[in-house]
Formats: sequence, C-alpha cells, structure tokens
Amino acid sequence: MKTPYLICYDITDDRRLQRVFNYMKARGVHLQYSVFYCELAWKELQILKNDLLNLIDVRSDDIRIYPLQRDSLIAVLGCGDRVPEGVELIMGT
Repeated sequence: MKTPYLICYDITDDRRLQRVFNYMKARGVHLQYSVFYCELAWKELQILKNDLLNLIDVRSDDIRIYPLQRDSLIAVLGCGDRVPEGVELIMGT
C-alpha cells in the first residue's frame, strides 16, 4: 500500500539543488519551487531517503518528508495549479 508524502527541501548549493530537483521530478508531482507530492510504498520511501542522502550535504542542506493521511483535505490559496490525482482541494478566495 502506498502512502502520500509531502517532500520539501532547502539545498544551499545550486548544483546539488538541480540534482535533487531532477531526482524528485522523476518521482513525484512538483507542487512548488522546492515541494513535491509523492505516493510511495515503504520500500520506495527507504530507497528515496537513501538516494537523497547521497545527493545532499547533510551539514548544510535540509530535506523534510511529511506523511499525509489518505483522506486529508489540502487547501490551495493563490495561484497554485498543480494538483495530484485523487487529492481534493479547498480553494481560498
């Protein structure tokens, strides 16, 4: 069973940033500049974490992985337009 995750990162070096972005782009939905939505099985999550550890400098870069509940509502305020399939939105005005 796959679990939805929100993956956010702050990478201090442009070269590493591009590598992390390219890696994540192949595995999830790009929601914002450094935020991705992924649905991963446990083993896929472990591989993703290991791969990301090999791409970053743990002394200066930061990656956060937040599990989401399958039935959680996501609010999008402003001009966001990328929505993962199966996700319901509450649009703010």
